[in-house]
Amino acid sequence: MIKGLKIGDKSSKYPIIQGGMGVGVSLHRLAGTVSREGGIGVLSAADIGYLEPDFETNPKEANMRAIKTEIEKARKIAGPDKIIAANIMVAMTDYAGLVKEFVKQGIDLIISGAGLPLNLPEFIEGSKTKIAPIVSSLRCCQLIVKTWRRKYNYVPDMIVIEGPKAGGHLGFKREELFAEEGSKPELEKITSEVVSFVRELEKETGKEIPVIAAGGVWDGSDMNRFMQLGADGVQMATRFVATNECDASDAFKNAYVQATEEDVQIIDSPVGMPGRAIRNEFIKQKEEKKLAITKCYQCIKTCNVKDAPYCITKALINAVKGNLDEGLIFCGSNVGRIKEIVSVHDLIQELVTEYETLAVRTA
Repeated sequence: MIKGLKIGDKSSKYPIIQGGMGVGVSLHRLAGTVSREGGIGVLSAADIGYLEPDFETNPKEANMRAIKTEIEKARKIAGPDKIIAANIMVAMTDYAGLVKEFVKQGIDLIISGAGLPLNLPEFIEGSKTKIAPIVSSLRCCQLIVKTWRRKYNYVPDMIVIEGPKAGGHLGFKREELFAEEGSKPELEKITSEVVSFVRELEKETGKEIPVIAAGGVWDGSDMNRFMQLGADGVQMATRFVATNECDASDAFKNAYVQATEEDVQIIDSPVGMPGRAIRNEFIKQKEEKKLAITKCYQCIKTCNVKDAPYCITKALINAVKGNLDEGLIFCGSNVGRIKEIVSVHDLIQELVTEYETLAVRTA
């Protein structure tokens, strides 16, 4: 009853994409398992080589080396003919190099946001890799599509709409996130607008372009709601953190289980974007004083080391390893609803069952 996603010549059993989460939260174990269980698993490119022995001294080479390793390990878990994707932020300093290496290593799909991926098509020429921009508005979507068609004669293979309830760095201004009710951007409204635009684009080009809703998607009821609005699938991140197979430490996962709605905070990230995180000792400390940056990992273009209150790479690595008092714990708006850690298999089956039950009722 539930339809999977078809992206070019690849397909998934279920219309569920696991969002890319860095640093190190979604690597081969989580991504490979999600794909094996019928969804689409996504590796995060953000400091993907942080566990490599030479990461501290040579982060760029460590990251490049880890790309091949992570893809190979994910494919081994997922099995044949499964889609393995990567999330690569436009804001990353070595964006072009990372994209090229993922393509070289045969990644099936690249999902790209945290900036406008206006030149993404040039890096996949001659490959089988598919590409999907992340957009936060109809205007953003139209700009990317117009640019890709004009410069590269390329139409997106998929489009991900990320709303204001997502975790980590957000594609909205702080004033939009804190606007009065009725004035805030809403994923439902953005989804309807983008779906209408994309359906016309499909008619014009003859190409199927799945539209994915993301940011605050929690259960099968949310899936049903967004697919009723015309979306072809959903992307979820926060719920996949609280799984046995998530690549983060147990301490990181338990921070999600223990978090309440009141613990969620919008912060000003050192990279110049607002972000959603769990308020902890680290956030409290950085509000009181700037934390000395002893080393720059050259991770994000927009980070001003001189003025940054802390190093975001170090903060995210500390968190994923379980050093929470010195770490930044990104999360989605629904983190307070997580009560236990489950298997990826059980989570996906729960989502599918909830969706199909509702679909029968509304048929």
